[in-house]
Amino acid sequence: MERAEKVEAVAMLQQALGQAGSIVVAHNTGLSVAELTDLRVQVKQAGGQLKVAKNRLVKLALKQTETADIADLFTGPTVIAYAEDPVVAPKIVAKFAEKNQKYVVLGGAMGETALDADRVKALATMPSLDELRATLAGMLKQPAQRIATVAQAPGAQIARVLSAYAEKGAA
Repeated sequence: MERAEKVEAVAMLQQALGQAGSIVVAHNTGLSVAELTDLRVQVKQAGGQLKVAKNRLVKLALKQTETADIADLFTGPTVIAYAEDPVVAPKIVAKFAEKNQKYVVLGGAMGETALDADRVKALATMPSLDELRATLAGMLKQPAQRIATVAQAPGAQIARVLSAYAEKGAA
C-alpha cells in the first residue's frame, strides 16, 4: 500500500469511526472467509459496517476523532464493527461470538467512553433505538385509546337507554 492510499484509508476510517455510535474491536484468528463474510452481511443488514484494516492505520484514524482511546486493543489480527446506533454493532458481534469461539471480543468504545469486553456484552443486551422508539410509541398510544374508550362510553350508554325505551314503547 502506497503512502497516498494509506492517507486515503486513514481519512475514510476517521470519518466512519467519528460518526459511529459504537465501535467493537475483536480478534478474528482462525475464522474462515465464509464466517467473516457471514458476519459482515449480518452487520451490514443491521445498518453497521465491519472492517479489517491495518492496526497502525486504525490507530492513526482514532487519534483524530473524539472517540475514546482504544488504541491498545489493536494488536494482532483485529476486526472493527461499528454503527451509528450504539447497540447494533455490540448486539450482532456478541451474538456471533457466542456461536463462534474463535471470534473474541476485546472491547470497544461508545463515544468518549472506552468499553471492555464485559461492557460490550452488557450493551448488547440493551434494546436498540428503534425498539425503544416502538415501546415509547406504544406507551403513548395506550392512554389515548383509553381516553377515547372512556369518552365514548357515556354516549354508548345513553344510546342503549334510548334504545331500551324505544323497544319498551314499541312493545
